[in-house]
Amino acid sequence: MSTAVVNAKASGTLTIGDLTVNRLGFGAMRITGAGIWGEPKNPDEARKVLRRAIELGVNFIDTADSYGPEVSERLIAEALHPYPKDLVIATKGGFTRQGPNAWVPVGRAEYLTQCVEMSLRRLRVERIDLYQLHRIDPKVPLEESLGALKKLRDAGKIRHIGLSEVKPEEIEQANKTARVASVQNQYNLSHREHEETLNYCEQHGLAFIPWYPVAAGKLAKPDGPLAGIAKLHGVSIVQISIAWLLHRSKVILPIPGTSSVAHLEENVACAGVELSDSEWSEIEAKAKATS
Repeated sequence: MSTAVVNAKASGTLTIGDLTVNRLGFGAMRITGAGIWGEPKNPDEARKVLRRAIELGVNFIDTADSYGPEVSERLIAEALHPYPKDLVIATKGGFTRQGPNAWVPVGRAEYLTQCVEMSLRRLRVERIDLYQLHRIDPKVPLEESLGALKKLRDAGKIRHIGLSEVKPEEIEQANKTARVASVQNQYNLSHREHEETLNYCEQHGLAFIPWYPVAAGKLAKPDGPLAGIAKLHGVSIVQISIAWLLHRSKVILPIPGTSSVAHLEENVACAGVELSDSEWSEIEAKAKATS
């Protein structure tokens, strides 16, 4: 399958609140340095990746103030501003960084307010389309964190509010303060601990944005259980993994990330992967057998 001609529009569309996007997005975490810390090795390539994503029909980009920190948001603005009219940029706040691969949640109202204001400035926008609480801070009542985001939404600085790494009961709790439009949890063929949350999102019309969307472990090996089907269709195991997410549920919005244009094109091409129902069932069975 050619990777140059497949457009993200082939993935179909999904609605987040009143926003409609193509179901294959881009996660902008990997355009930073090692450990999601500092500048990327090749900033020019990072900007090329972002521009190429738009050319390939991607109109949903997910980032966070903690990616770098600040680096990812800044590069997005440098590469793409002024933005295409249909581009939806989602960002997140509530994680502080102390160094490479170090993450500590902070959900105090005044901190989240500051996070939103700074993201607005870095992204060069007046309103953030989707602002996600990166993690629930166990030291801060959820009502306080969501209350701050609701005030910012009411002030016109946030359009929709999302959550990350949550269970259905936490979504229910959050909805008592501010309506939630999306959920971003770890989910892929190998890690399916959040099936209950995905089912909840399906039932309530919420977008489910899986981070770490590519299968890991035995499923990802070149000679692993998915190798035969991938070879038969002339695609990679990575493409099979992302295509499975698109097949798994109509509320799923995969956001595979990369710092390479070639890898980006491979990821977007998964929107054109077509398997039979029996092949999808075979993939499901193999995934369960290796879990």
